[in-house]
Amino acid sequence: MKCNEIRELLPDVAAGVTAAAPEVNDHLRTCADCTGTLEEFRKTMALLDEWQAPDPSPYFDTRLRARLREEAAKEQPSRWFAWIRKPALAVSFAVMLVAGVTVWMGRKGGVTQGPTQPGTAVSDLQTLDKNLDMFSDSDSDGASDLLDDLQVQQDVNANP
Repeated sequence: MKCNEIRELLPDVAAGVTAAAPEVNDHLRTCADCTGTLEEFRKTMALLDEWQAPDPSPYFDTRLRARLREEAAKEQPSRWFAWIRKPALAVSFAVMLVAGVTVWMGRKGGVTQGPTQPGTAVSDLQTLDKNLDMFSDSDSDGASDLLDDLQVQQDVNANP
């Protein structure tokens, strides 16, 4: 085996995870560099076995929670329009704004198809629609008089 292949196996051999194969032992007897690397790994493992992690301060949890609360308070939006920085909210607001304006403009102006010629069926229906309240409030006799007056007025306009 080559040194590169042996060096990949040395950490496991030094930790005692795997037993050294006969080929590895033969290589370690003949190669001083690999033997030195194995000894360094063993010394490092021995130091790590002796090391003990220090106990945290008794107030560590309290200070950590306080600091987390401070950081969360910093992240709160201080301005009214700070939410617009979030893309999903901004896009949904824009869609609602466009839909609202479209509905408002549709109700305000209605559907217009340009000017109509007087005396056509469309203009007569539009006139009747505008004057619906006047026609519906009149009594039956007055309504017939009113319609007669309209007929006379249309005849005068038609024959100048």
